[in-house]
Amino acid sequence: MYNVKCTVKSIKGECPVGYKIGDHFFLKDAGLIEAGEPKTICLHALSAMIPYLTAYCRKTDEGDWINTIQELQCPDSTNSVVFALERQE
Repeated sequence: MYNVKCTVKSIKGECPVGYKIGDHFFLKDAGLIEAGEPKTICLHALSAMIPYLTAYCRKTDEGDWINTIQELQCPDSTNSVVFALERQE
């Protein structure tokens, strides 16, 4: 299993939670969410990302579609935050 670092890559508008570019959080051990900076995590963004993150943390065959995912976006259409994904051993 991979740990996954989710880092704010871009923001369209103004994030109501206050995320700024470079803020991040972690998915650890395929089931634990760890705050990075800031020490808060947006539940709206997290709930939209969880189905992808649970698949992204698994070691899969090279051709698996989940390996093509490099970023995920929160569901706020007006003030959307894009998170870059980084697998960590």
